[in-house]
Amino acid sequence: MNATPSPPPSTTRAIALGRRVLEIEATAISALTGRLGESFERAVALILQCRGRIVVSGIGKSGHVARKFAATLASTGTPAYFVHAAEAAHGDLGMIAAEDIVIAISNSGASAELLTIVPQVKRRGARLIAMTGNADSPLAREADIHLDAAVSEEACPLNLAPTASTTAELALSDALAVALLDARGFGAEDFARSHPGGSLGRRLLTHVRDVMRARERVPAVSGGASLREALLVMTRGGMGMAVALTGTGKPEGVFTDGDLRRALENGIDVRSAQLAEVVTHNPHTIGPDALAVEAAEMMERLRISQLVVVDGAGMLVGALNTHDLMQARVI
Repeated sequence: MNATPSPPPSTTRAIALGRRVLEIEATAISALTGRLGESFERAVALILQCRGRIVVSGIGKSGHVARKFAATLASTGTPAYFVHAAEAAHGDLGMIAAEDIVIAISNSGASAELLTIVPQVKRRGARLIAMTGNADSPLAREADIHLDAAVSEEACPLNLAPTASTTAELALSDALAVALLDARGFGAEDFARSHPGGSLGRRLLTHVRDVMRARERVPAVSGGASLREALLVMTRGGMGMAVALTGTGKPEGVFTDGDLRRALENGIDVRSAQLAEVVTHNPHTIGPDALAVEAAEMMERLRISQLVVVDGAGMLVGALNTHDLMQARVI
């Protein structure tokens, strides 16, 4: 006979259990801080001296932590990759060279798959850092450096499923990655270069010159033009503005949709008025080498929709508006 399925837990019990899990895992992470010491410093120093790559390995739930750790290292300035412990014993061990450092993660420190490859790792001359929950485990004893990720209990009510232990491994690996990041002087621009497809990459690697409309595409007229002429140029330009230029080609003002509305409200005769009567003088400008995100922040702060781009001599080289920034996915 099939067993009668258990009724679902009550909402109150589920919340209480959830809170207990969070408390246990928070306690596990807090306990790591008191144990962080000389071995952690040695691990950081060893990795900084590494002339090869960092190879992170594990199996099961610790293997998932290892894969994430390798990705975090690689994206923060420490070349690293993940090797599955079981696959390493079936050919992937050939990816490990003498100048590499292997970081093996295992809560028990007795994973057969990891212990199988340890002798081969040492025979190749690679160094071994072990992150385990048992300082007296075979893996910890074989390691050049051992990082203690022990927890007093799992968050699982059965004290079986890897929960607090994998949280501790994840937190300790993050601590190591951040310490390395800091030691390398890895900054926001370095991070952006590792993430060119992400929003941070676009914000830190995209310059005004990359998104602006070049000089020949900027709607521009002489400062002495009529309002009618400026309106035609602005309409054809599709930027919601026209730039008024001096005889030498420097911007002396901008005429925008907003200026037109204000002019009409003041009763200006569009057919006979001159641009000089309605233009906004001393326009806000930005250089082509500025970051596009700086242009976005400037436009937001000034509550304007367009910016004139000038070179070091103050000559017009381009212009951009909020649509250009949105197309470039800067905003």
